[in-house]
Amino acid sequence: MNRKAVLWIFFLFLACVSLCAVSGQKKSPKDLPPTYRKWLEEEVVYIITPKEKEVFLQLETDRERETFIEAFWKQRDPDPLTPENEFKIEHYKRIAYANQYLGREGPGAGWRSDMGRFYIILGMPQQIERYENLTEIYPVVLWFYDGMARYGIPNSFYLMFFKPSGTGEFELYSPLQDGPASLIIHYKGDPADHLSAYNELLNVDPTIADASLSFLPEESGGRIISPSIASEVLVSNKIPSIPQESVRDAYAEKLLAYKDIIEVDYTANYIDNDAYASVIIDRNGIAFVHYLIEPSKLTFVQVGDRYRANLEVNGQVKDATGNTVYQYDRSIPIDFSREQVDAVRPKLFSFQDIFPLVEGTYKFNVLLKNTMSKQFTSLERNITVPHVSAPRLSRLILANKVVRNSTYRGQNKPFLVGNTQIVPSPRNDFSSQDNLYVYLQLLGLTPDLREKGSLEFTIFKEKETASSLTMPLADYPDKTNILQEFSLANLASAYYLIKVSLLDGSQKEVHSEEANFFISHLSALPRPWVLSVPLPPSTDPLFANILGNQFFNLKDNATAKRLLAEAYHKNPILSQYALDYCRILLADKDYQEIKTVAAPFLQTEQKYDFLIYLGQ
Repeated sequence: MNRKAVLWIFFLFLACVSLCAVSGQKKSPKDLPPTYRKWLEEEVVYIITPKEKEVFLQLETDRERETFIEAFWKQRDPDPLTPENEFKIEHYKRIAYANQYLGREGPGAGWRSDMGRFYIILGMPQQIERYENLTEIYPVVLWFYDGMARYGIPNSFYLMFFKPSGTGEFELYSPLQDGPASLIIHYKGDPADHLSAYNELLNVDPTIADASLSFLPEESGGRIISPSIASEVLVSNKIPSIPQESVRDAYAEKLLAYKDIIEVDYTANYIDNDAYASVIIDRNGIAFVHYLIEPSKLTFVQVGDRYRANLEVNGQVKDATGNTVYQYDRSIPIDFSREQVDAVRPKLFSFQDIFPLVEGTYKFNVLLKNTMSKQFTSLERNITVPHVSAPRLSRLILANKVVRNSTYRGQNKPFLVGNTQIVPSPRNDFSSQDNLYVYLQLLGLTPDLREKGSLEFTIFKEKETASSLTMPLADYPDKTNILQEFSLANLASAYYLIKVSLLDGSQKEVHSEEANFFISHLSALPRPWVLSVPLPPSTDPLFANILGNQFFNLKDNATAKRLLAEAYHKNPILSQYALDYCRILLADKDYQEIKTVAAPFLQTEQKYDFLIYLGQ
């Protein structure tokens, strides 16, 4: 039994090793080839974010690592239009300087030293003061930085380095952890008596004395009498985080997620975005997913005297088991004149789209590629098309603008409800000059609620009520699609939450929904130009075909057959509808109907597709 137990443990160990090998998830930099371990642990150790490091350790091949490194530097390039990456050049210059001039008293390379670390992050200080031959104190070097507010840290500050025992490598001095007494060679007082040690240093040099308590000039000159906590936060938290906060590292996760899907020349060119998605049920009872993606930039490529971009959209919806329920592709060319490009370049860009989806909870992914510039961005959301078994509110959509009597009335267009175009922002951002439009749907209303119910709108600022409004449902002509307008003129710049509650006749809450938004201090906010492709009305057979295929993928063959038959009979000459109908007929073993449907296409270019079904 012992031998069997040992063998089982051994085989389990091998299985774990195999699984780890298959997954390709690196657990430690020690697993990397030497070149990439050096890049991670030496060259970018002070500037890589935790998310970037986590992703890099999961890459499986050298090609993937090279692509990641290319993307890493692109994200930090201050001017992508120039051939040089100024950030990368400066970074390696700082490493070279640190290795040549800093940390020479220690056993390691200069980049490892405290001086090297801060020099690589901050660059050359504006002023350096050395106190290395004074008999009263250990060797001290003061670095002074100015003009640093652009990094979100104090504009001016000191860094102090000292040799605690008088020999060896300079170490970063901490007012809080080391204290002024640690700088004095023959200090005889209580090390915890910071004021006495400060006064003793004051006789040696006032600048050292002030820096021994605080690195911040505004706290020096006797303004504080104990070590500065703000200085400790500066050196232990704020300065080390500068390189991480200056880059949006979402690209790293996208590169990992899509590295096997998109072409190699796209992988290093991820563009960040703001995105939004919501479900709206139309008057025919079809649920549509409305979504928008606002990439941080849209690049046009000049071809002759024209400026072009070409968007390829790949959308995918999967259920909880990972089964693909719906997949679609669109290609949208953009061809502008110089005047058109000049008009849109200063603006944000918003791509908006729409598609029908059957009831359920799904994972929704969109990959948006610009084939002209080889750039891509993506959207990932959890989407629920609810089963309405009781009165409820839909998710709230907050808009900064609405356009009534839209020229697209009767068509399906993103965020178009009836003849009203809703204009949301994925950031839910407003200025005080804007009006806030709240759109929602009331689903499953009972006759009693329609007659006696009401909607309560409450705007909160830090849990305090800033504004409220109660409206009887009887006052709304359309009790399914609700659009309520609020002026923001009297609300201060701040973050807010709006709550909408459905109340019954006794003012008891039946259901509620909430959404966050903020009001900017700016008088006007940049708004995007929108690109979308309108679709036909919901009665068009296109939607019966899409929904029928979704039900087929969900293995609801009865509903699938009904909808696919409807699409085919409305437009029997369209080969795609006929092919999809044949597919469900084959699954349903309705062979005679397949012959009937396929026969007209045997004299067309699509005959081979139908011959496959006839052969089966």
